[in-house]
Amino acid sequence: MNIDSLNWKILDLLQKNARMSNAEIGRKVGISSPAVSERIKKMEDAGLIKGYHAVVSPYVANYQLKAIITVRAFMGKLKPFLDKLTTFDEVLNCYRITGNENIVMEVILKNQRHLEVFIDQLIIYGETKTQIVLSHVVAHNSIKPLK
Repeated sequence: MNIDSLNWKILDLLQKNARMSNAEIGRKVGISSPAVSERIKKMEDAGLIKGYHAVVSPYVANYQLKAIITVRAFMGKLKPFLDKLTTFDEVLNCYRITGNENIVMEVILKNQRHLEVFIDQLIIYGETKTQIVLSHVVAHNSIKPLK
């Protein structure tokens, strides 16, 4: 897919506010609302735009802790663990990675007791390391064009 400078401008605006109307985007980038709509549809069809979502505050939703948990799976336990991961409501994001650990998860939890119970479910699959998140330094940063 050709991502020209106009598409990048549209993408930048959508990444900052996915609820912005096509008319408003058109005014900002200098094209008509139907032209914006057509470009967005093409980017969606090509898989460049993967979706739209609301960002919910876990703290306002009464989750007291956010943590990063890494897992180093025991021999033969990685595949069963990957299957089990999809059942955990606590997991916001999960990445399979290179290095000593196999998995990095971003999780939200009600409290320390919830963290303990959650880790108890993980340790049958491998060795865990947990870091408590104190604050978000960079969140939902926009993807920019390559230089």
